[in-house]
Amino acid sequence: MAFTCNIDRRGRTIRFAIGVFMETLAILLGVMWYFAWTPEWTLWPAIAVWLSAMFVLFEALVGWCGVRAMGFKTPF
Repeated sequence: MAFTCNIDRRGRTIRFAIGVFMETLAILLGVMWYFAWTPEWTLWPAIAVWLSAMFVLFEALVGWCGVRAMGFKTPF
């Protein structure tokens, strides 16, 4: 399956910044869980945020937006 580029450089940059922020948040949650500074259930949101960050970074790398591919118009 080929991904057709459907976002410009600005959209890729914004998605990259969002992905890095989400990755940082996921790592922070994981570290807090590891040292038992937060409840045990904190691991699951950390995993969900990390997986979402990986998808957003993939979008930035490829230049493809999943929401745009479904037909919605996005500002970036």
